[in-house]
Amino acid sequence: MTAKTRLSNFLVVAIFALLTFGVWAYLNRPTEEPAWPPLIKGGFCVAPWKNGKSPFDKDNNMPTVEEIDSDIGLLEGKATAIRTYEVLGTFAQVPEIAAKHKLNVTLGSWLDKRLDNNEQEIAALVKLGNDNDNVKRLLVGNENLTRGDLDIEALTQYLDRVRAETHKPVSTAETWNTWVANPELAEHVDFIMVHMLPYWEGVPVERAVDHVVNRMDLMRRVFPGKSIVIGEVGWPSEGRTRGSAVPSVSNEALFLRRFLARAKKEGYIFYIMEAFDQTWKNATSERGVGAYWGVYDEDRQPKFEFTDPIVRVPEWHTLAAVSVVISALLLGVFFFNSRSLRNRGRSFLAVVVYGVATVTVWIVYDYSQQYLTVSSVLVGLLLILGMLGVIAVLLAEAYEWAEAHWVTVHSRAESFSRNGISTHLPKVSVHVPAYNEPPDMLIETLDALAALDYPNFEVLVIDNNTKDEAVWRPVEQYCTQLAQQHPGRFRFFHVDPLAGFKAGALNYALRNTAPDAEIVAVIDSDYKVDRNWLRDMVPTFTEASMGIVQAPQDYRDESDNGFKAMCYAEYKGFFHIGMITRNERNAIIQHGTMTLVRRNVLDAVGGWAEWCITEDAELGLRIFQRGYQAHYLPRSYGQGVMPDTFIDFKKQRFRWAYGAMQILRAHSSALLSRNHGLSGGQRYHFLAGWLPWLADGFNLLFTSGAIAWSVAMMFAPRDIEPPLMAFSVLPLTLFAFKLMKLIHLYMTRVGANLRQTIAAAIAGLALSHTIGIAVVKGLLTRNEPFFRTPKLAKPHGLLAAISAARQETALMLALWACAFGVAYVSVKANLYSGPDLSVWVIVLIIQSSPYFAALLVSLASAFRLPATMLGRNRELLRHANGQTATIQEQVEA
Repeated sequence: MTAKTRLSNFLVVAIFALLTFGVWAYLNRPTEEPAWPPLIKGGFCVAPWKNGKSPFDKDNNMPTVEEIDSDIGLLEGKATAIRTYEVLGTFAQVPEIAAKHKLNVTLGSWLDKRLDNNEQEIAALVKLGNDNDNVKRLLVGNENLTRGDLDIEALTQYLDRVRAETHKPVSTAETWNTWVANPELAEHVDFIMVHMLPYWEGVPVERAVDHVVNRMDLMRRVFPGKSIVIGEVGWPSEGRTRGSAVPSVSNEALFLRRFLARAKKEGYIFYIMEAFDQTWKNATSERGVGAYWGVYDEDRQPKFEFTDPIVRVPEWHTLAAVSVVISALLLGVFFFNSRSLRNRGRSFLAVVVYGVATVTVWIVYDYSQQYLTVSSVLVGLLLILGMLGVIAVLLAEAYEWAEAHWVTVHSRAESFSRNGISTHLPKVSVHVPAYNEPPDMLIETLDALAALDYPNFEVLVIDNNTKDEAVWRPVEQYCTQLAQQHPGRFRFFHVDPLAGFKAGALNYALRNTAPDAEIVAVIDSDYKVDRNWLRDMVPTFTEASMGIVQAPQDYRDESDNGFKAMCYAEYKGFFHIGMITRNERNAIIQHGTMTLVRRNVLDAVGGWAEWCITEDAELGLRIFQRGYQAHYLPRSYGQGVMPDTFIDFKKQRFRWAYGAMQILRAHSSALLSRNHGLSGGQRYHFLAGWLPWLADGFNLLFTSGAIAWSVAMMFAPRDIEPPLMAFSVLPLTLFAFKLMKLIHLYMTRVGANLRQTIAAAIAGLALSHTIGIAVVKGLLTRNEPFFRTPKLAKPHGLLAAISAARQETALMLALWACAFGVAYVSVKANLYSGPDLSVWVIVLIIQSSPYFAALLVSLASAFRLPATMLGRNRELLRHANGQTATIQEQVEA
């Protein structure tokens, strides 16, 4: 790496580090707000539950008198009064304890559907109110009409009874809209106790205080002459965004400090909701936010600054530093291994890496600020692991994007074009494995091989296990004719039985290869090769270390119909983007057609692996382990035929993905360790190349979990909430990122038009479910049978096409039903109006897109729409080939 490159790397890392700190600083600039008064001319709502105690277990777990005294004592000198919610058990001591700490009490009783308990609460409320002078007001119930525990008739009867038995002012506590909707309730109270919680109405914190004032003005107009007390007013420090209301510590501080200043000006009587965080509320319908309304946390420590300027995240310096360090380490690895990357590419990677690191640090920090239980920790760990998987895929995609578009030169390709050409043309043994192939098609393949412009080669056709003699016999006879025309060049073998599928046939051919053949070439039985194939590619074997030379797969039937045009567009991305970047690190995926392998290397590594259904990629990995090189020429030297139906398209990709998992399992130690012959770049490209497929496998679990979660939300909407938006946004970001990458690279590097790019995206998405199943099976099983892709098959009808995508269609409909059901139930129950729900519905719809794509592609294979609807696909290949002249042309130049 040159000094100039090192300086450029340092400047990019440093500039974006400064920008990251700047963003953190800007978002956390201090905000001057009115100071919290030393003594509040109002009170706190107090529920002294802590240390894991809960009102759901009152019989065995009531707060002790000492705990109540400790909590109320903390408020002495900070407020003039407190408000409570129940009067039974140890709560009966509240008035006496409050008096000791010079606090007045608005005493509340808890009413619900338990009539016997209601009677006890009413009796205790009256007695404590009459016996204690510091009890200034009595409350009969709390939000009973809002919750639906009591109807207005029952509630007014309780109110009338209490008013008749005490001389203290009596009321009940309800939200402002419940009071307005039931104005007759005011006839049974001495004052109005109203709850003002703008968060629940989705009001942004900037307008929340004005919202309270406006509602107080409304209450005064509706209930003239009545004293109005704000029974609850506050803002949560954690939880879900509701509408435009964002819970956070800084927003809680901002709202309360502004409210206290305004309340003093307006002369309000109020009670802040609430003194202390209540973790037991995580088990209620307020789960996710109910625990976080306290001014003091569960440990009774202040949650925010009372007088100093408000900072959104006080720890932002540490978080920014962590995100910068993580980013610098990642960029150091990327830049060290991408020395030819232009500054634009480095800057692009820096934007992605710094952005991802910052968001990740924030999500982990934000989640850690919650009160965590064993279940929430486990759920959080699963979500974070999933998030890290998404991030790994996103970074791998970004790295490939940068290397595919912003490199100064493909140095390895250039070195071969300058120095890697030999005039030696050794003998080549061309192997053509065949199983039950249409004889006319295979004969065309042999004619193309017979026309090769190469002085020294042989062709071995190995037909294995074809039962119908009428299929293989014409090929045998044609090989005999060719052998007579080209003595010593063509041999035919029909072997039945022969184990090992394609690998078994190739190993059989290897055993029968001419002793003087130095190079083994393999093509599929449907390939019509260019006459210059061997003459252009064989000279690349200049050094003994060169083990493989590979040309891309290509196809000649892309113009047959729209389905094949879509498939053709989808194939191009790998061969003209991914393989080129892999070639720079000697890490190409060997594929079993248009490949040349040095004979002694093939013998040394033990031939083709008959246990693996992608024997070609597995062989390439073993050759790399032995320290040999491979080279990729991104020029088409032969064209085959594509799958004719969607089901065959899926089975082909299933085989590739399943075989990849077989390789991953068998060679895990080599791929994860430095001690097995693979370079860092080779290990990276094999693992990173399979990451999207692994993600498709885990996506199956995500889809199943998303459906189950959504169904639970529909059946228990008050208990099961949508996943946090932070965890939902990352998969959406990855989806959008991959889509932008595909569009950009297809149009700039492959030369596709917009329609072809969209077709490639749809075809790729359509395979996601198949790949996911293959990955899961590949990780859990060992012996999935080899599937040969049929050639020249008849098209399927409409019903067969739908059947070919029946799993995908079922999942698509299930996800659509979940998206609609979750939205409908939540709106009907008036539960979640915040972005968590909206983003989750979007996630469900986006999650259905691969399944919808599968149905579209399957239907396209049935209807046989014209290929011209996508434009001229052959232009893709011409564009890609135009970027890299043949080696022979470069030498001649």
